[in-house]
This record gives sequence, structure tokens and C-alpha cells, in this order.
Amino acid sequence: MTGERLIYLPLGGAGEIGMNAYVYGYGREGEERLILVDLGVAFPDMDTTPGVDLILPDIAWLAERADRLEAVFITHAHEDHVGAVAHHYEALQAPIYARAFTGNIARRKMAEKALPEDAVHLASAWPETVQAGPFTVGFLPVSHSIPESAALVIDTPEGRLIHSGDFKLDTKPVVGEPFDPDLWAEVAAPGVRALICDSTNVFSPHPGRSESEVGPAIEELVANASGMVVATTFASNVARLKTLAEAGDRAGRSIVLLGRAMRRMVEAAVQTGVLSDFPSVVSPEDATQIPRENLMLLVTGSQGERRAASAQLARGKYLGLEMKEGDLFLFSSKTIPGNESGVIRIINQFSEKGIDVVDDSSGKYHVSGHANRPDLERLQDIVKPQMVIPMHGEHRHLREHVRLAESKGRTGIIATNGTMLNLSGNAPTVEEYIDVTRTYLDGVVKIGALDGIVRDRIRMALNGMVVVTLILEEDEPLGEPWVELMGLPETGRSKAGLVEVLEADLTQALGRAGSKTLMDDDALEELLRKQARKTALDEIGRKPEVIVVVSRLG
Repeated sequence: MTGERLIYLPLGGAGEIGMNAYVYGYGREGEERLILVDLGVAFPDMDTTPGVDLILPDIAWLAERADRLEAVFITHAHEDHVGAVAHHYEALQAPIYARAFTGNIARRKMAEKALPEDAVHLASAWPETVQAGPFTVGFLPVSHSIPESAALVIDTPEGRLIHSGDFKLDTKPVVGEPFDPDLWAEVAAPGVRALICDSTNVFSPHPGRSESEVGPAIEELVANASGMVVATTFASNVARLKTLAEAGDRAGRSIVLLGRAMRRMVEAAVQTGVLSDFPSVVSPEDATQIPRENLMLLVTGSQGERRAASAQLARGKYLGLEMKEGDLFLFSSKTIPGNESGVIRIINQFSEKGIDVVDDSSGKYHVSGHANRPDLERLQDIVKPQMVIPMHGEHRHLREHVRLAESKGRTGIIATNGTMLNLSGNAPTVEEYIDVTRTYLDGVVKIGALDGIVRDRIRMALNGMVVVTLILEEDEPLGEPWVELMGLPETGRSKAGLVEVLEADLTQALGRAGSKTLMDDDALEELLRKQARKTALDEIGRKPEVIVVVSRLG
């Protein structure tokens, strides 16, 4: 035994859906050369992360070992896989490899932050490979809901690994490469030590449907519409955009793209040759001069995002365009869990305007980009891995995927974020647990999830705030304390003004305080804070956050 080991360490994406970041390493313990697969983001919500702009993986462990990081490989251009490349580039300073379409998106992200675009290297599909220290990595084409998705074939001194990335088994994907079982079988023929595999749809019992299956239903819907047609889908789903645009084009409608993300994705697809026959589009300005029954708008905001085009249309006009009674709005997308309230709000706003809304509850207008349970089984049968390591899923998905692997006689193991596995033996073993949290992008500053900043923000939002100001001259109060309120009612149980009641009780508390307390800022602040919270509880039934400002003259 030489002491080298092959390790796998998820920093994000294992035990959650989003924010993917997976480390592979090979070498002596503590000296391993490393590669990182994917570097994505997750999105905040008002309940748990108010005010936060993005959630990034915690790469502290990797940043401490950045001198051992050979390269970053990006499987595809979804935000939960590529969204953090620019945010974390300066900490890692490693070359980034991606296929052309993904690279186009990654370079735009680098340019937006004035970082070197040439740090992103374009790689060709398998059988071409990239050498990264002890690893040889190839991009194996696979179908997904975004062009040029790839699994990674990772050759190591201890055997071949396949990191599936996000995938589905689609032989007619409309845009991008079809799944090629013969190619996968050829790649797997030398033997695969581990398949590190997407788990998103492990609970879906039926084989996944092809992207090409939604076309006829969409075409029929658009052809039968009488007013303006507006459709939303994930901006990155270029195949769906093409299907929607072609349905509109065949119905004699002019196509309009609304939303920056939508235009950016179509531009990237055209620039990289992924999309060559997209119907011609008209600008929003020109669209205002076209009869509404001859228009089809493709808009951002399939998840109910407040600032996206669909939400703005639901509220009123957007770039001079407005929906009216008798128009049709189509959600050609699945609502991601957690986004339901935003989507329902938009549906109701459209309903109030007399607009017909069609969603995917029928299953006719959307297909998933992820492999269902029978597809996961089929991939295992093709690859025949020695071990299966589920990723890209919540804990329940990972656990079920392990059960699936074991039911087929294969070794499986749950490895959530921070779980370092040793893949060197005949079965994976847990080497150690790394503390992994998450990083918040808050404005332009990165803050730690455990720093307490967002927790304080939530407490202020839930409880309201009282600011108490007191001035002392030497050790005597100069006048009475005064109070300001934020986010609290003006009157309480006593029917008197809450400010006046607080100020009276605080003045009495000061009168009872001994000279020792009056000389000690910390003791004085604690006294006033407790009294303010007690009075507020009596008056309004809640304990607000209290800030005490003590100033001394002389």
C-alpha cells in the first residue's frame, strides 16, 4: 500500500437540490491533488434569508488548499452548477473547463465581475480529454434541459469514475445531443469504480418523457388561441424556447423575447452553434405595432420571480405590452418546491384580468430534465459501476437512490455535504466530516450563514425594534430617556402611546438604579433593555429587539 487515496467530498448539492460543488482528490493524505466539479448557487427566500441576493457554497476547506486545486470542471450552464464561478474565482484561482455553450455563459459571468474571461477554457466532447494532475477528465454528452450538458469521465490512478451531472435519457431532445447508450456502454466497458449520480427524480416511477413529446400539445394550444399568447419556461431550456417559438411561428405569430436571461440564453446558443434555426424575433417596441392576435411572447419568470417579465405583465404593462381579457398565458415549466406562492400570486393576478392560464398540471406542456427511477436503473445497467454514490438531491432522494442501487446488488452510500469518502477500497468508506455551511452574497459582500447577520435581520422583521437613547452628564441622567419605534404599533393595552409608556417606565427604572449601575455602561444598557422588553410585552404582547444608546458628556 503506497498511502495514496482517492477521495470524494461534496461541498454543496448533496442533501439539497442546488448549489452543486463536488471535490475529487488523489494522493497521500493531506497532499491530494484536487479537482472541483461544478460551482453553483442556490436562491434565497424571504422566510429564511431575507435580503440575501444569492446563496453560495462554503468553499473554505477548498480555498485553504487552493494551491492543490488543479482545475474546475463545469458539467452544464444551469445556475446551480455554474452560478458561483465568478464569485469564488479569486479564492480558488484555478482554470475552469467547460464545453462551448457552458463556457460562453461562464465567460459572461467572469466579464461581469471584471475577471479574466480566458480563465474559462473551452473543452470538446468525449473522446477528447483534459489532463488535470493525476486526473484525466472527459466531457461525455448527455441530454438535459439545457444544451451541451455532459457527464464527466474521470480517470484516476485507481480506476474510472463517472460523474453523471444532471441528465435524462432523451433520444430526441430537440436541441442538443441525444442520449447515446452505445457510447455510454463503450465508455463503461473498461470498468467503472463509481457512478456519482443525479438523484432528483428517484421517486418518479415512470420512465422520463422526451422533450420532443411536448411539441404537438403546445402547437395545438397555440394554434387554437384567439388573443395574444404568452408563455414562460426556464430561460435556459433552449429546446423548449425553440418548441414554443416554432409553435407560434407556425400559427402565424411574431415572436418576442422578454427578459434579459431569455435573450442571453438564446444569444449564447446562437453564438456557439447550438441553435441554428430559431424563428426570427421582433423587438418589444415593434411588437406594440402588431395586432395582439398575431403575437407570441416568450417571457422570463416561470417561478414567480417578482422582477421577471411574467410578474410585471401580471401587474400591468411591461415595455409597452399588456395582457387583456381573452389572452392566454402558458406555464411550460414545473414549479420548483418553495416557489408555489409566487406562481399562484401571478396566476391570480392574470385571472383577475380575465386571462386564461394553462399550467403543467395536465403534464402535457412540460417534461422534466432529470432521469426518473427506471432511467436511473437503466443507466446503472449500462454503466455497471462497482459502487453508486447519489448526489444532486435532498437527503430523502439520496437515501432512496442508495436503496435502488442496493436492490440491484451494488454498493451505495449516502454522502451529504461535508462527508469525505475514500473510494480506494472495494467499498466506499467515510474518512472524515468537514464543517460545511453556506455563504450568502448580501449586496456586494459575502457573509457566513453562521455570522448572525441574517438571523438578526429575521429577528428585527419578526419582532420590530425599539431604540432607547440616554444622555448622562458624569453619572447623572441629563433629562429622560427617549424612544423611537420601528415596525411596532403606536398604542398598546393602556390606550396610551407606546412611546410615552416606554419612556415613563424607563425613567422610573432609572430612578430606582443605584450609582453603581449608572456608572457602568453595560449594566445600564442591560437595565434599560430588560425594562423596554417587559413594558412592550405588557403593552403589545411581544418582546421587540432593543438597541440602547448611552452617551456621556464630560
